[in-house]
Amino acid sequence: MRHAKGYRRLNRTHEHRKALWANMAGSLIEHEQIKTTLPKAKELKAIIDKLITLGKRGDLHARRQAAAQLKQDIHVAKLFEILGPRYAERSGGYCRVLKAGFRYGDMAPMAIIELIDRDVDAKGSADKARLAALEAADAE
Repeated sequence: MRHAKGYRRLNRTHEHRKALWANMAGSLIEHEQIKTTLPKAKELKAIIDKLITLGKRGDLHARRQAAAQLKQDIHVAKLFEILGPRYAERSGGYCRVLKAGFRYGDMAPMAIIELIDRDVDAKGSADKARLAALEAADAE
């Protein structure tokens, strides 16, 4: 019986799960839409909703709490400067999980997790800017 088991362990140690959620939450904040397995997406939804609530608060303590969970400062900055004000009027439910079939290799159920009212141009924009900077550097 699974009584009082609060989260999915996903066959990982605590440290591995903590790193996994930090990386996935950062990727979701950066790209605003990612594709992953369904159990990971369902767990990530609760984590990202709490982070966006911290972004809505916007004070120093909330920023430090978010920085403790996320790995990169650019993700914390986007959370507080862009996503917090975007969802200021919304009282929860900041992301959705859409089922996306099954993975070819192992038939794992896949899902797309995305932010509600997301910026469509955000997905891949950091990579495009990085490649453009590299090309500009090579041209010189």
